[in-house]
Amino acid sequence: MMEFIANYGLFLAKAVTILIFIWVVLSLIASLAHKPHETDQVEIKNLNKKFNNLKLLMQKSLLSKKEAKHLVKENKKADKKKKQSDDRQRVFVLNFVGNIKASAVKHLRKEITALLSVATPKDEVVVCLENAGGMVHEHGFASSQLERIKQRNIPLTVAVDKVAASGGYMMACVADKIIAAPFSIIGSIGVIAQIPNFNRLLDKHGVDYEQIKAGDLKRTLTMFGKNTDEDREKFTQQIEETHTLFKDFVKGNRDQVDIQEIATGEHWLGKRALELKLVDELMTSDDYLLLKSETADVYQVTHIAPKSISEKIKGSAENAYEKVLTTLWENRILSK
Repeated sequence: MMEFIANYGLFLAKAVTILIFIWVVLSLIASLAHKPHETDQVEIKNLNKKFNNLKLLMQKSLLSKKEAKHLVKENKKADKKKKQSDDRQRVFVLNFVGNIKASAVKHLRKEITALLSVATPKDEVVVCLENAGGMVHEHGFASSQLERIKQRNIPLTVAVDKVAASGGYMMACVADKIIAAPFSIIGSIGVIAQIPNFNRLLDKHGVDYEQIKAGDLKRTLTMFGKNTDEDREKFTQQIEETHTLFKDFVKGNRDQVDIQEIATGEHWLGKRALELKLVDELMTSDDYLLLKSETADVYQVTHIAPKSISEKIKGSAENAYEKVLTTLWENRILSK
């Protein structure tokens, strides 16, 4: 009898899960049919409140009940006084975590467009950057987005906690000021290209490869055809030209560096990067923003792209399934 009840309970749980999933999907489809098309959004968070709440929480835990009550009261007065002041600087914080294609630029460009509609030269923009580099044209475009801030004469600071190398440093060097954690990775001002060639393998197995091009230099090195010395020479020339442009870009933005010393493709840790003038100060982004919050209003700006229908259905289904499992587990515990 107990085995029957257990099997029946398991069957019922599966049936309920399937029904809930179907209900979630149908409800979501119905709601999407009646909702207007969602647009991109920009979320703004006041980091002063976050820092103050953390500080208040620590202070309250160390004080008596009476002292804590007085502290809360004084803190409210101080907040009110800050709000009444029109002279406080505003600091807008952007986060950029890069990959080989710098795909986060799709968010960065919209965040910058949003903040430029309100920011003035007395404000400041801080970009918390984590980027190990990648494709030249993608990171060049990301650097151009940061240049939009400079063109408005708005002070720009880049904070590097972990890495700003190669294309990441191309972005960082645009800033008026670069701060870096002592063990962050900085530099790698060089260009590299690696291409495997399968021509001998294909030839061994009797596979022909044909490439037709109009213009002798339309394609130089190839993965499947036979590469010539002329192809290699031209490709090397293209790499050298890109490196020269990279060096000129860094030198144009940070005149204080010795470009011949730093443009070897090497990278350095933060402390050595400071000596080479690749960065201006050793400090984490946490300390910098905490320090800024004492005299300025600090806002984190984040672009939020609308989710696709499939992403919404997947998220809703996962939440529903998790709720069912949690309910069954709680009932199991309570029945013991």
